[in-house]
Amino acid sequence: MLSDIEIAQAASMKPIGEIAAALGIDARHVENYGHYKAKISLDAWKDLDAKPDGKLILVTAITPTPAGEGKTTTTIGVTQALAKLGKKAICMLREPSLGPCMGVKGGAAGGGYSQVVPMEEINLHFTGDFHAVSTAHALLSAALDNHLQQGNALGIDPRRIVWRRAVDMNDRALRNIVVGLGGKAHGVPREDGFDITVASEVMAVLCLAKDINDLKQRLSKIVVGYTYSGDPVTAGALKVHGAMAALLKEAIKPNLVQTLENVPAIIHGGPFANIAHGCNSLTATRMGLKLADYAVTEAGFGADLGAEKFLDIKCRMGGLKPAAVVLVATVRALKMHGGVAKANLSGEDVPAVVRGAGNLEKHIENLQKFGLPIVVAVNEFPTDTPAELAAVLEICGRHGVEAAISQVFGAGGNGGVAVAEKLLALLERTPSKYQPIYPLSAPLTEKVRIIAREIYGADDAVFTKEAEQSIEKLTSMGYGELPICMAKTQYSLSDDPSLLGRPQGFNVTVRQAKLSAGAGFVVMLTGEIMTMPGLPKLPAAEKIDIDNEGRISGLF
Repeated sequence: MLSDIEIAQAASMKPIGEIAAALGIDARHVENYGHYKAKISLDAWKDLDAKPDGKLILVTAITPTPAGEGKTTTTIGVTQALAKLGKKAICMLREPSLGPCMGVKGGAAGGGYSQVVPMEEINLHFTGDFHAVSTAHALLSAALDNHLQQGNALGIDPRRIVWRRAVDMNDRALRNIVVGLGGKAHGVPREDGFDITVASEVMAVLCLAKDINDLKQRLSKIVVGYTYSGDPVTAGALKVHGAMAALLKEAIKPNLVQTLENVPAIIHGGPFANIAHGCNSLTATRMGLKLADYAVTEAGFGADLGAEKFLDIKCRMGGLKPAAVVLVATVRALKMHGGVAKANLSGEDVPAVVRGAGNLEKHIENLQKFGLPIVVAVNEFPTDTPAELAAVLEICGRHGVEAAISQVFGAGGNGGVAVAEKLLALLERTPSKYQPIYPLSAPLTEKVRIIAREIYGADDAVFTKEAEQSIEKLTSMGYGELPICMAKTQYSLSDDPSLLGRPQGFNVTVRQAKLSAGAGFVVMLTGEIMTMPGLPKLPAAEKIDIDNEGRISGLF
């Protein structure tokens, strides 16, 4: 089989104007970025707002392993399958981050015959949205340090600055730095550091803002630090929120592309789900619902992270009502959760599948707690055996959940028809009873405990003294009724990445509480979660190249 990039480069793409026209988007709202990419103007809402919403379908997955689950590939493949069945469908995805693309994970444009194209451009600079986010973030950082340099009229305590810098690259050397060195003319010396751009609150704000005015208001609320008397200092107080919004005026517009089978896809925004809320932009999702009868979206990592945040944060803020969930599982991942080493996954091991199925069962139970109908898509790999696949289907049947084998990687839309048919039948007969897992009125600590107990399966959540003090302070400042954004390892239901399967008898430890006032949630940091990843010993960047004709190779 050809590599992902070879398949993508051989694709027969339609001009993006044709894709937009098929969706019913007026040409005056389509802003082309070359032949195959476009921004959709926010003015399109004048034509779309009165249209009825389609059905919103969330694609999520079991706890990920290095064996790979194929959630984005499934999202694209199922959307292509719905189109093959004669349905008007669209998928909404996040934009890839350059950090993982150059690191170990690779890009985020799907795989095999279920990809979005032009794959290379989507995975690299795309339409420049991430650069705009990084620049708006940098402006706020520069304004903050300039304020200190120019007399510090607001009385900002340099020891209590919480705003770090951001760059869209994995660079561990930037996690902890000192700025302002070199003498009086070069700034006020203080400790600082970098987060990856997808962890920036500016990214979260962009993904949750409804329009330019909402964007500007959210940016103005970003807390950058505290005064000597303990009062919060915001971007609005530094008077740069308007300029930040101006830098983001193009980035807030959703991006329209297509799949390998010329099915429309909106790709916009890109927060990570282990350190942010992990969903594409609210604007993109709302547009997708107006443009198609079936709008398929994904949320990052496993259902304990991206799906929980989609359902407790994004849906609540955006008034979204998901109709169903597709939960992606693989035999290989279940065997790893059952104790099999990655090097030994190719051999048949039904008992290991059964042992590891506790992870799948927990995610099924969790999604049912949100009141959502579920279809399990068993993403097939060439090494899977009939007995192993049958074991997964039998486990799903025991829980009364529909399941089907997915072959979207090798067969595109045709390989997703079985899942799409199950999904359509489920949507017809089972109404969604969606509800968030916790009330906003609950105290911040209780919301964390509910997530820990109900979603992770923990005995309880415990808080360090620093976290307790931060939570008390945030509550006294009026932020107690905000939703929770858990920053947790993606590799386990617990906060310990070594605990695979369905861990039991553990507590989740919250070591720090961080306010994201502009985004509108409180981030709870657990375990050793990093907001700035590092590159591996052999980065993917070493394999990426470009020839004299401009043809890129090595990207995956």
